[in-house]
Amino acid sequence: MGRAVPVIRVLVVDDDAGIVDFIATLLENDGYEVGRLTDPTQVEKELETPYHVVVLDLMMPELDGLEVLRRIRARDSDVSVIMATGQPSLDTAVVAMKLDAVDYVRKPFEPEDLRAAVERVVKKKGLTRSPEELLNRHIGNTVRGLRTQHKLTLRQLATRTGLSVSLLSQIERAESSASVGSLYRVAGALDVTLARLFGDF
Repeated sequence: MGRAVPVIRVLVVDDDAGIVDFIATLLENDGYEVGRLTDPTQVEKELETPYHVVVLDLMMPELDGLEVLRRIRARDSDVSVIMATGQPSLDTAVVAMKLDAVDYVRKPFEPEDLRAAVERVVKKKGLTRSPEELLNRHIGNTVRGLRTQHKLTLRQLATRTGLSVSLLSQIERAESSASVGSLYRVAGALDVTLARLFGDF
């Protein structure tokens, strides 16, 4: 039985509607659900709907990004905030980091830089964006759980399977799609069927 892939919601806040539309379109094409705001005073109301990530412009005339970030943190300590700025300074960076901004993108930014920043944040939060990522995470958690149950270190499992410690570590952290042959060796070393690694996925 397949599992539904969780929707990852990103809120884009910038007083320039063109930039908001550009970022939103870029992220929507990557499969994110995107909210758009050109009025920073509406952020708190918008966050009544849960979001995972906020892309927030630093320099806005009515309300600057740091004040918006303070308001976000007053109501939500978990949402990840990426600051976007054309005029980065050490002072604002320090304040933003104290308010737990997780990343910076410099304007004008390359689309790939923004996408990479959002991707980093999403992975750090342990969120998945595709059925393949979801499956890799499921297999990784299962392998780690069984290895712990058998009181095996990664090195011991590597010895049993003939696979590298590095590959096994990547499998457990869902950073690598292992071949069926590799998973077959892992299942054998852990004394379970290959199907057990996939569970009810």
